[in-house]
Amino acid sequence: MILDQALGLSAIERANIAEKILFSLDSPDPKIDSFWAKEADARVEAYQKGEIETIPAEEVFAKYRRK
Repeated sequence: MILDQALGLSAIERANIAEKILFSLDSPDPKIDSFWAKEADARVEAYQKGEIETIPAEEVFAKYRRK
């Protein structure tokens, strides 16, 4: 069985296979990619104009370490 063979591989080999399988499930959609590129640009612009509140990375990481 393929699963048994895969489980016999090293952790790095299994991770590489898992990554390839996951990427094969999600074909790129140009419309979605375009939307997110525009959204990212809008967020950067809003940040540069001071229109959005930011949270320091240290604060974000500390919050999730406590959970």
